[in-house]
Amino acid sequence: MEQTRYLIALSMIPGIGDARIKKLVAYCGGAKEVFSQRKQFLEKIPNIGNKIAASVSSKDVLSRAELELEFATKHDVSVISFLEKEYPARLKHCTDSPVILYKKGNGSVNPSRSVAVVGTRNATREGKETTEKLVEALAKSGVTIVSGLAYGIDITAHKASLKFNTPTIGCLAHGLDRIYPQVHSSTAEKMLETGALITDFPIGTNPDRENFPKRNRIVAGMADATIVVEAAAKGGALITAELANGYNRDVFAIPGRVSDQYSEGCNNLIKYLKASLITTGTDVLRSMNWDSTELAKRQTQTKLLVDLTDEQEKVVSVLREQNHTIDRLTVLSELPMSKVASVLLELEFEGIVSTLPGKVYKLN
Repeated sequence: MEQTRYLIALSMIPGIGDARIKKLVAYCGGAKEVFSQRKQFLEKIPNIGNKIAASVSSKDVLSRAELELEFATKHDVSVISFLEKEYPARLKHCTDSPVILYKKGNGSVNPSRSVAVVGTRNATREGKETTEKLVEALAKSGVTIVSGLAYGIDITAHKASLKFNTPTIGCLAHGLDRIYPQVHSSTAEKMLETGALITDFPIGTNPDRENFPKRNRIVAGMADATIVVEAAAKGGALITAELANGYNRDVFAIPGRVSDQYSEGCNNLIKYLKASLITTGTDVLRSMNWDSTELAKRQTQTKLLVDLTDEQEKVVSVLREQNHTIDRLTVLSELPMSKVASVLLELEFEGIVSTLPGKVYKLN
């Protein structure tokens, strides 16, 4: 908890950013140790500079961190740092992941399966109906739904999750001392029973315009895949889709008529090969290899084929969930890339793994 207090303090320094915090922690050997360094030492760390070094040296952010921890204790908020095992595993693999997450609710931030459902705030009746049907299909396969608690598609996805009894995680663009928009407060309260609300913004942070794109990296990073239901040519949903692509996550989009304003973004994602076309939740489950019958069959076949080494089992266990490139396998298996490459070759010789176009590997 002591290191967490200092990480909170670092995150409150204006303009510092998560990447710089991680660099400071790495150079100094810990978050607490950053505050014990002299200003002259901090200034010499690459990309830190005089202004940030001075902010650290002033130590006034430590008192603000104390207030944050007091609020968390009083309001049953979990404070999770990127150094803790409870931190969302999917988010940890993103280069711009937050160093601190504030979480409220009983649900896990490390669900076995998760999908982000996003779209325009000006959702049409058809868009809302499509969202509900998507969530219904995903809920049957134990998928946790992630979204941003905004008007339109976001809140429809959260409400559908509650309706079909699947956990849902709301990612906020402000502190946990408020809910925005306030009209969604009752839904947010219900989400806490099996899901969660999360944010990297401290208390007192307003839902300002510039916070929403930053929030979107958490929506994309928390999910195995992102579905865009309705979106105009520009908007937050498309930012989330771009972020998901950057994290090498699957992106899906619902197509629409070329004359519809809120189909233009989805159609463009599909047209420029930034998203796969889907029309139902079953399409997503099939693409993600989350069909329960096929998954169980494949797991049984793998066990019968060969006794796997520990390294082989790590790679196979990742591929049981979905197909991956060697880069993603390296990250998710937590093995060196050279070891993953040799393991994949062994598994190919055994006929357990095969290669798809684009150097994507899959279980046979």
